[in-house]
This record gives sequence, structure tokens and C-alpha cells, in this order.
Amino acid sequence: MKRLLTIIAVAIAAGLGYSQFDFRSPDERASAAAVGDSTLTRAFDKRSSNVQVEGEGIVARILADDNEGGRHQRFIVRLASGQTVLIAHNIDVAPRISSLREGDRVSFNGEYEWNAKGGVVHWTHHDPAGRHPGGWIKHNGKTFQ
Repeated sequence: MKRLLTIIAVAIAAGLGYSQFDFRSPDERASAAAVGDSTLTRAFDKRSSNVQVEGEGIVARILADDNEGGRHQRFIVRLASGQTVLIAHNIDVAPRISSLREGDRVSFNGEYEWNAKGGVVHWTHHDPAGRHPGGWIKHNGKTFQ
């Protein structure tokens, strides 16, 4: 029984590690990014909010943390379309991305909220209560959720 539990634990750990790598081809990643860009562009154009989105881009600027209420790591991502979006990553729920630098490529999944500057993506983390779709940020082969 102890050996079976060890095998199961190793299998789960291996699966979790495997899920952090993106094995898609560059063309597949570009196609997925274009779909994410179009969803974000549509949400911005329609002034939509509460839209679950996925995207990818380059960190254009790192801002100071927002420490009012729940603490959020904040940075601006420029999408391939040229649109920028503010990422507000809750660091009370998910780990801080301490290695993040301007010019880095990130992928993200979260909830989009419209504003005139391009919008905000938040809920880039799991929901401890299990009532909201979980989001994430991927940076340098690691997933932060």
C-alpha cells in the first residue's frame, strides 16, 4: 500500500511539472495569441467587462504594487495588436512573480474589466472558494496561480 501511494504521488508531481511547459509550436502559440488578442480587442471595443480572457504579450512597464485592500502586483502588457492591458495579480492569493522584468514575455488568463486605457485583467489566480474560474500567469516556464 505504501508503495502504491508513493507511485501515485510521483505520478501527480510529474503531471503537475509537465503542465507548466508549453509544447505548442511557435505557429500554434502565435495563433492562440491572435485569438486572445481578438477577444481582448472585442471586449475593449464593446466596453465589456467580466469577460474571461487569455492572452500573451510583452511586459511594457512594471508598476508599484497596489496595497489597498488585497495586495496586487501590477504591470502593463503590450499585446501583438499594440493594445495594452494592465495585469493586476493578487499576491495575497497567488505567488508574486519576483523575476518579472520589462521586456519579458508573459501569458495570462483572467477576468477582463474595461477602462479607457485598455482595460484590466484580474483574477489571474485560483479561487480559494471555488466559485470563480481560476486564472494564471505564465512566465519563464512557470505558472503562477
